[in-house]
Amino acid sequence: MRHGKKGNHLSRKTAHRKSMLANMACSLIEHKRINTTTAKAKALKQFVEPLVTKSKEDTTHNRRIVFSKLRQKEAVTELFREVAAKVGDRPGGYTRVIKLGNRLGDNADMAMIELVDYNELYNGGKKEKKSTRRSRRGKSGGAKATAPAKTNDTSKEEE
Repeated sequence: MRHGKKGNHLSRKTAHRKSMLANMACSLIEHKRINTTTAKAKALKQFVEPLVTKSKEDTTHNRRIVFSKLRQKEAVTELFREVAAKVGDRPGGYTRVIKLGNRLGDNADMAMIELVDYNELYNGGKKEKKSTRRSRRGKSGGAKATAPAKTNDTSKEEE
């Protein structure tokens, strides 16, 4: 039985797998998007998302935890400065995996993993939509407010 065995081992020993995921995470933070196999992209998503969540609160303890996983000072600095500022209000789901098809050489399933807020194609070039909440009260109140204003405008024109 495989109770509680969540992660994919990716046909590697523990040290090799951790080093590979750390290197891929540093590349993802630096370049904002990388191409890899689908299995590695899914494993990387599970590896990176908790680190991005830690980076939202900039404390010495969180920096040390993230550095112990990533092992590159420049990547940690960029994660806490640029990436954390961009994803500060997002509650989760910082990465996106897009399947690309099969690789020519060995027919492996390929995917692109990227940080969500850095893709202008899917975001439409907009940073965020803050005032998208609509309510019925707002619409009916707005219609009532505009109707008397029009009648007042026409009465001024007649005089």
